[in-house]
Amino acid sequence: MVETSARLLALLSLLQLRREWVGRDLADRLGVTERTIRRDVEKLRSLGYPVQAARGVAGGYRLRAGAELPPLLLDDEEAVAVALGLRTAVSGSISGIEETSMRALAKLEQVLPPRLRRRVSALGANTFAFGGPTDGARVDADQLAVIAGACRDRHRLRFGYTSRDGAATRRHTEPHSLVHSGWRWYLLAYDLDRADWRTFRVDRITGRLMTGARGARRTPPGGDPSAFVARAIRGGRDEATATIRLFAPADEMAERIHERHGTVEPLDDESCLFHARAPWHGGLPVYIAMLDVDFTVIDPPELADRVRDLAGRFARAG
Repeated sequence: MVETSARLLALLSLLQLRREWVGRDLADRLGVTERTIRRDVEKLRSLGYPVQAARGVAGGYRLRAGAELPPLLLDDEEAVAVALGLRTAVSGSISGIEETSMRALAKLEQVLPPRLRRRVSALGANTFAFGGPTDGARVDADQLAVIAGACRDRHRLRFGYTSRDGAATRRHTEPHSLVHSGWRWYLLAYDLDRADWRTFRVDRITGRLMTGARGARRTPPGGDPSAFVARAIRGGRDEATATIRLFAPADEMAERIHERHGTVEPLDDESCLFHARAPWHGGLPVYIAMLDVDFTVIDPPELADRVRDLAGRFARAG
């Protein structure tokens, strides 16, 4: 019985690993006959696993999506990756999934072997994110799921959109990809009314999402959705900007400043310009101070005033 159960688990693991298997390949991997594979498949079906079998000499098998969620088999690395992903989701940029993620994490950690539980705990306790959910606008999980489904199925999508200057528009698109910058979610889509590719901040999409007919199969310029969105973000004035001279080499600052916060431009061997992408009236002055180098505010003047106000407040606190 133990040998049979172990073989069933091994078979299930193989079926989850690949989309489709030929019967003789499964038999070779498990060291049994194809007849045994057929019997084991029937046992898996009796346990609720929807295993499809294709007729013919090849005898292909596929584990399809079912109405219920049977247990999944994860190897050590997969289990650790899923657990860490759930931990990250608790404090991520998608609203409404924190409690769900915590429940799923609790269930997963309950069945993890002690050695994996220690690994997950160690990584969770010693891994941190810069800032928190308020660093970037949060998006609704259901909204994100609808957009992702439209991208996957190539269904056209209509939605309301608020531009950075507050103008409300209606967009008719063929969605291609969702891209997360590390700060915000963006939709890359072909705008049918403008006959061109556009990048949309998901938190600015408003109203009901309306899916339509299947669209054309398109490839974004350059073929890389992430690179396209990154160029669009850098090229636009998506947030209020500021320019600060940092008295440190550009290569040193480029390693420390994430692209979501801005770009670094060399000036000379000992200084560079930091073109900040974050709103100057938010946490930008504190972020600049945490770089731990001397600096001068070039633009806007209001940021310089804000820095002086904070410097006086810190001095009085001491």
